[in-house]
Amino acid sequence: MTPERKKRIQWISGAFFLLYLAALIYFLFFAEGYGRSASGEMKYNLVPFAEIRRFLRNEDVLGWKAVFLNVYGNVLGFLPFGLFLPMLHRHFRKFPKTTLVCLLFSCGVELTQLVTRRGSCDIDDVILNTLGGMIGYGLFRICNAVRKKIRRYR
Repeated sequence: MTPERKKRIQWISGAFFLLYLAALIYFLFFAEGYGRSASGEMKYNLVPFAEIRRFLRNEDVLGWKAVFLNVYGNVLGFLPFGLFLPMLHRHFRKFPKTTLVCLLFSCGVELTQLVTRRGSCDIDDVILNTLGGMIGYGLFRICNAVRKKIRRYR
């Protein structure tokens, strides 16, 4: 890959990453339809898998949309994070580094939600967000391997 093409891919990836972060921040802190208005009370859960179990066990009461948004939405919401980081800088082409950044960013989001009282601070969200980043990293690796194979055949 030529240096110009690499720069172009990094620039486009950076632009998409910024758009993604803006959308993520909106949904995590300001989307009132998702319970993000300032409630005045601190809501938090520090027991791993408690909320995940609660949502999965009570799907009939809570509805599939609530379960999807709270369980799968956290995974899907952070998938681009793990996908874009290795595209932006080679430093993040190692699984442990990307996973650590996803974990730390997710912790930062949850602590900000706790302090601002927008949404709830939930250890399950940290687990699911980090899992989403890890899956995103895996997708990056798969796409990169396919790209390399295609390049070899040309």
